[in-house]
Amino acid sequence: MSVRSVAHLDLDSFYVSVERLRNSKLVGIPVIIGWDSERGVVASCSYEARAFGVRSAMPVKKAKQLCPKAIIVRGDMNIYSHYSHMVTDIIAEKAPLWEKASIDEHYIDITGLDKFYGNFKWTKELKEFIIKNTGLPISFGLSVNKTVAKIATNEIKPSGELYIEAGRVNEFLDPMPVKKIPMLGKHTCELLNSKGIYDIKTLRLTHVAFLEKMLGKNGRILWEKANGIDETPVLSNHERKSISTEITFEYDIDDIGKINSLLSGMVEKLAYRLRKNKFLTSCVAVKIRYSDFETATFQKQVPYTAFDHILTPAVKDIFEKSYRKNNLIRLIGVKFTNLVHGEPQLNLFEDTQEMLSLYKSLDDIKDKFGEDIISRSASKTEWKRGEDS
Repeated sequence: MSVRSVAHLDLDSFYVSVERLRNSKLVGIPVIIGWDSERGVVASCSYEARAFGVRSAMPVKKAKQLCPKAIIVRGDMNIYSHYSHMVTDIIAEKAPLWEKASIDEHYIDITGLDKFYGNFKWTKELKEFIIKNTGLPISFGLSVNKTVAKIATNEIKPSGELYIEAGRVNEFLDPMPVKKIPMLGKHTCELLNSKGIYDIKTLRLTHVAFLEKMLGKNGRILWEKANGIDETPVLSNHERKSISTEITFEYDIDDIGKINSLLSGMVEKLAYRLRKNKFLTSCVAVKIRYSDFETATFQKQVPYTAFDHILTPAVKDIFEKSYRKNNLIRLIGVKFTNLVHGEPQLNLFEDTQEMLSLYKSLDDIKDKFGEDIISRSASKTEWKRGEDS
């Protein structure tokens, strides 16, 4: 049986790289993607800017103080989404089993290819093909599972490639600080440090029962990752997962004002669930069933987002353009597809700190008291997680 082989591909400083394709004068200099205003926030930055301490989610005002010579570019999520889909299309065409993990990350399971073609050689050639056809720099890590492959990528960026064979996993992981483990939060990291666990080797050698007592089931998961164990599968066509909601009316209606209000409420609930589960969508759809039971679904691409103030106009636009005027409606539905993992910070170049803080405050209230506690419109909706179609 072949040893499992998983590649993690990550586009280097993705937003900045796209902007440099559009303007070569940005190459080699500090670049900040964000909104240059008193309330603007850094969405992304180049490695040259990071050397001065600039980081994502930092106020642009502070970033300018740290790096006065940086060029600030107002981002364009439509362009970034376009390039993201370009890379995904290439991987989908060439990879045997792939998963889009975020707007700029993919996992590929190439287990068994080594019998016919070197896994490292295959991944390297895919990387070179992506660069040639998109112009975007990309790094990859290759190893026995998702965790080790992602850590390898992070260690070799930018424009690097690193293969960690099965026999070298512990040797590779042991010296690293525990914060290098993907998805390890700041609070958990501080808690581990308080117990004298600073590096992955110490975590690996810590008794799993102690970690479970301290962290619950996450203690075992962390211990497994520290030991290079991760059975999480690469999910085929993961990008196509969806969430949706629909309403069947007690009486058929043609009250467009009421329908628009209901659409707003449905988007608000779905967008909240996207943010709660750290997902973004790039495709929205509206389902209409008329009184004669004829059903039609219309969709459109949108920039990757999880914000209802962006998604609501898109949904209403679809409805306005697709609705058969003066026809009674029996059912209305909204669906978000092409989901990928990601934070709402992907829209930091469009939104102010005040807007982001408002979303966070509203989400915190919903987390504590239930999603119906605050709503722009009253509507009873049923939410479901869609399966691959």
